[in-house]
Amino acid sequence: MKLNSIRTSFIAAAIAIALAPSVASAGIFDDDEARKAILDLRNKVDAVSNKLDAKLETKADKSTALELANENEQLRAEIAKLRGQIEVLSNDLANTQRRQQDFYVDLDNRVRKLEPKRMTVDGKEATVDVNEQRAFDAAMTLFKGADYKNAANAFSSFLVNYPQSAYAGSAQYWLGNSYYTQRDFRNTIAAMQQLVKAYPDHPKAPEAMLNIASCHMELKEKAAAKKVLESLIAQYPETEAAQAAKNRLSAMK
Repeated sequence: MKLNSIRTSFIAAAIAIALAPSVASAGIFDDDEARKAILDLRNKVDAVSNKLDAKLETKADKSTALELANENEQLRAEIAKLRGQIEVLSNDLANTQRRQQDFYVDLDNRVRKLEPKRMTVDGKEATVDVNEQRAFDAAMTLFKGADYKNAANAFSSFLVNYPQSAYAGSAQYWLGNSYYTQRDFRNTIAAMQQLVKAYPDHPKAPEAMLNIASCHMELKEKAAAKKVLESLIAQYPETEAAQAAKNRLSAMK
């Protein structure tokens, strides 16, 4: 019977769509193929439904019509079930696409975080590597937390690992301050002198010279302190540090 043939074909389609979610989840079909499978199934559902309705309308024999009506109800139940599976498949596809989009956005953000950044450091444009930034920030965190010994070690390591860093001048300055807070005046002088020598244009250079003079005074080296203060005034005459140096020289007379 032709109707049975149609029914058999439709059940075959039902089996195929029932397997579709597992196939899709296995990654065999891409998005376009999944959409096509859904569209094809919907077309088959509509075609079978229309064909059965047409047969019912053209059959004159009541017993045959009743038989067809029963089969039609069964097939309509199967159609409803398949439509539910279509909805599930469509929802799975939408969720997969959303997860893929979220994944790529997250991946892009992660990659961007690992890329060197252009930024302004101590008044100058520079490219800063993410690990370089983390190392400097970690050292500063130790200093701000009053862990001056470990801060000194961290700044020293930073200067060894990133000698060309845009933060090198600042690291040198805070290295000196880490020693100063421990009253290690000799190492403070050495660190601050290195800053002035290697980075004479650094914003902290005038203050570094003021710190050097302070260390000499702590060490009872008044002549050395006076010489540093005079050099500070000559090299950085328009700075606040120079004005402070003038005040100290006046007090030393």
